[in-house]
Formats: sequence, C-alpha cells, structure tokens
Amino acid sequence: MHRHRKTVKHIDLPGHARELTFSCYRRLPLLEPDPIKIMLSRAIDAAATLYGFTVVGFVYMPEHVHLVVFPITPEARVSSLLYAIKRPHSYRAKQWLQENHNARFHQIFIQERPGKQVFRFWQEGSGYDRHIESGKVLASSLQYIHANPVHRGLCDRPDQWRWSSWHHYFNATDRHDADLPQVQGMPAAELLL
Repeated sequence: MHRHRKTVKHIDLPGHARELTFSCYRRLPLLEPDPIKIMLSRAIDAAATLYGFTVVGFVYMPEHVHLVVFPITPEARVSSLLYAIKRPHSYRAKQWLQENHNARFHQIFIQERPGKQVFRFWQEGSGYDRHIESGKVLASSLQYIHANPVHRGLCDRPDQWRWSSWHHYFNATDRHDADLPQVQGMPAAELLL
C-alpha cells in the first residue's frame, strides 16, 4: 500500500520573510510540557544563528509551531533551518519524555519495518511554508499567529500566552524571557523585496 505524504518544496528567495508551520507527530500535544518548549527555543536559537536567519515571531501551540524567520545571508536555506531545529530537539525531547516517564513516550514510535521501531516527535514532511514579501503582510502574519492561542481557547488574550513573541512587540517593559527564542523584530521595510 502506497501512502501519500504531502511535501512542500522550499524556494529560498532573498528578502522574503518566511512563515513556517510544523506539527508534532499525528498532531499529538507533545509540546505541552514546558521543558519540551524550552528545548525547542534553544534549538531555534542555535539553528537560526548557524544557518543565517533572524527570528521575527513565533507561537508554540500544544501540537504545532508557527515560526516567522528572515534570511540574513544569501546562503540561508529553510530546509537546513528546519532540519537543525527538528533533529536535535527531537533527540532531547525523546530523552526527557523517557526520563520523566511521560505517558506520550510510547505513543510516538512507528514501525518502520519488521523489527525496527522509530521515534517520531515531528510529523514527517516540512509543514507549511509561506513567502512574505511586504511589511503589511508580515504584520498580518504576526497578528494571526499571536491570536492563535486565543482562537483555540488556550487563553483570553494574546498577552496571556507566554509561549509567543507577542510580548516582544507589545510589552516593551518586559525583559526577555530566557526560555523563549531571541526575537530580532521585523526587518526594515527596505529589506523586504
């Protein structure tokens, strides 16, 4: 039986911000534990630095992530960024789930072939990828992702959700939360082509 898997072709265009969405395996709420989200923040920071991106915005939902990034080098590739986020995060999350006897640990193994099971934290494929060419569209994208927890009933207002970049934009008196990725903010209008 041939299983269809949705694939996204990444076309890296200089001067375009990118809205990326990727999900946990079978859309399970694997991102609920705070330590798992903190590990994800570390992976995002390391991957963005290594592969030439700045983080413009993000929100962590229980079963998926919205991440808005901007390439700062001509060599920046979304596929490399996603790989450098997902692979180390998956490895560390597996260790944490196992060490903490988390009930979800045994739900995220798949039978790859007879006699071989594979741990799968992230859904296969690269998820959703959207080019953002203007500051207006970028602002709209950030508004959408910051409202996501409200629409899902996880909080009443975006400022009540710790796990997003909302505070970076709308609460300048807040110090940076060390458990979140470093947000650089919106790129200058002239950088968006």
